[in-house]
Amino acid sequence: MDLAIGRDRELRQRARAVIPGGMYGHLSVGLLPDDYPQFFQRGEGAHLWDADGRKYLDFMCAYGPNLFGYANPEIDAAFVRQLGQGDTLTGPSPLMVELAEALTGMVAHADWAMFCKNGTDATSMALTLARAHTKRRVVVRAKGAYHGAAAWCTPRPAGVIETDRAHQLFCDYNDVESLEAAVVEAGDDLACIFAAPFRHDAFVDQAEPDPAYARRARELCDERGALLVVDEVRAGFRLSRDCSWSRIGVAPDLSTWGKCLANGHALSALLGNDKARAAADSIYVTGSFWFQAAPMAAALETLRLVRETDYLERITALGERLRSGLAERAAAAGFGFRQTGPATLPLFLFDDDPDLRKGFCFSSEMLARGVYVHPWHNMFLCAAMTETDIDFALDAAEGAFAALKRQAPSLPPVEKLAFLTAGAR
Repeated sequence: MDLAIGRDRELRQRARAVIPGGMYGHLSVGLLPDDYPQFFQRGEGAHLWDADGRKYLDFMCAYGPNLFGYANPEIDAAFVRQLGQGDTLTGPSPLMVELAEALTGMVAHADWAMFCKNGTDATSMALTLARAHTKRRVVVRAKGAYHGAAAWCTPRPAGVIETDRAHQLFCDYNDVESLEAAVVEAGDDLACIFAAPFRHDAFVDQAEPDPAYARRARELCDERGALLVVDEVRAGFRLSRDCSWSRIGVAPDLSTWGKCLANGHALSALLGNDKARAAADSIYVTGSFWFQAAPMAAALETLRLVRETDYLERITALGERLRSGLAERAAAAGFGFRQTGPATLPLFLFDDDPDLRKGFCFSSEMLARGVYVHPWHNMFLCAAMTETDIDFALDAAEGAFAALKRQAPSLPPVEKLAFLTAGAR
């Protein structure tokens, strides 16, 4: 079924004339099945409508920002109220102080907060701050981990020069020996260790953090006088009401936040402890729209819901319901179907599927049945989802597995993902 028709196809043609590549960044569907829509006209709760009016139960949640539902009435009302009073002003509104107080009251390691717009803003600010604090250069981070789209960390190197990537060393996530070796190589020039809350690299199975790895990262930073940074941009508030590594008893010096912080309104944050306060005060970071009041109003309401509702328990239970139901249906259809990562941020991959042809077919069949899943990126659950939604997704999956079983023997290679198997030839 070709969903890229009508209005979506027209918009793609127009976009190619005025937008490089027709679309760019992580919202481009260039590496998704050909029937995936590029443009959407609205969202409500857990659902999206594409430019041609087709409705989907959305397990991407805008790649994370949707935590309490698209167009959440309470959060959006707070945004609109503040918008009527003032948003981008000559100085920040009092809400900035209230929001910093709210976050430092919720996140145990945090003594202060700074605000920006995107996750990349926050991670780049954290790197700058760590170098200012230590007067050193080297950052150690895990191979394949995503920390944003700035030159120092973008996964695509076009236009990036060697000096943009200088002073970085890499380790394997959850490999203590690899981490220690990178720190030894950094020597007296170690500024910080960056860590994701769990391994959520694209195209490969996810992994929870090994407590021994997290503890060793903390110890190494303390031994070397470096800062530990946990990048919460993707996972923040979907695993804990605190920093995600609080679940394993490890507190970072800095944490970066974004995506669901204001339930889709543009806001991100860098939180830090008093050890890093003087350095935070010394760096110059800013943006014309970083201090907007309306997104901060939305964030305050989002944080109220984080504190006062059982959203986390509910989305965790829904994620487990989805996981067990999919496992049963995949097994019944005879497929090895791997579900990795936290239940609230799942990733689906098939066994014996190096170029993801099974994953592409399954995802397209789910889409045709009104469920938007992703074949190689982690997904997200939101608090607007219900048991009825999960059961709808499971019914769709039963049909999708059956369709895949019929088509699997004759599925062609996925040419757009040939790079996944190029090294194996």
